[in-house]
Amino acid sequence: MNNRLKFSTLLVVASVSVSLVSCDYIGTLQARKIFKDANSLYSRQAYQEAAEKYEEVISNDPNLTTAYFYLGNSYDNLYKASAAGEPENDQFIQSAIEAYRISSERETNPALRKLSLQYLAAAFGPDKLNDPGSAEPIIRNMIELEPNESANYFVLSKIYEDSGRYEDAEGTLKQAKEANPADPAVYLQLAGFYNRLGEFELTIESLTERAMREENNPEAYYTIATFYWEKAFRDFRLTDEEKLGHILKGLEAVDKAIALKDDYSEALTYKNILLRMEANLEEDQDRVQALIAEADELRDLAAEIQARATGTASSS
Repeated sequence: MNNRLKFSTLLVVASVSVSLVSCDYIGTLQARKIFKDANSLYSRQAYQEAAEKYEEVISNDPNLTTAYFYLGNSYDNLYKASAAGEPENDQFIQSAIEAYRISSERETNPALRKLSLQYLAAAFGPDKLNDPGSAEPIIRNMIELEPNESANYFVLSKIYEDSGRYEDAEGTLKQAKEANPADPAVYLQLAGFYNRLGEFELTIESLTERAMREENNPEAYYTIATFYWEKAFRDFRLTDEEKLGHILKGLEAVDKAIALKDDYSEALTYKNILLRMEANLEEDQDRVQALIAEADELRDLAAEIQARATGTASSS
């Protein structure tokens, strides 16, 4: 009797299980069919219709996690910053955030998970919700997932800088340098940060570190020269002696660029300008004439190189 009871119970359980598996299987097949239709609408930028289809996909198969990213991005594309404050428009970005968040938590594809986090952070950026406090933990999560990805540190640093948290901004960029010291972009980001704060010596220090990492890149030395030119030209607080010091250092840097690339027209142009600035500070008239003559020669050479490049581009 007990055996018969157990056997009949097992039959009922098995019957229910098969029924559930069948329902799940049918739901999955249906979801994949709708997913193809949704993707077709998405590729045609019919985002409203695509979003409706992706919602239908998820209702049929919540485990088809790829749909969450595209659902979020469809809503994201429907949102217009110019219409902020309108209930329907605001709901678009909130729906996008929710879908991106689910995708970032459940997606198993690392590339799509990364993309979900990037778009989630962007939804709180200045072009949309302008909520840096909500963006910060998302970007920190991105840094934890990819500690060697410099771009994430740059975004977080800019959030801190825009909020007036300059020490945190600098510290984040220094963390980027520690995590990826071979990345030249780190030194450029630090240089840009220090330059915006008016820290010229630290700016040059970072640019010089970058040049050391790219010793065969003429653009690295050219960039240093442009910063010396800008300082000498725009900072009216400098004495003539200080101005001349910056000009000479700029010439030293631009000479390194030209030594690596002798047809570097931009570098030749800047050397021409720096020589004329030096001439303006020179008292010896023979020296003045020599500097101007050299500047004229470089100006003409740069113009010739540019003309040749233009001619080549036009004939191709």
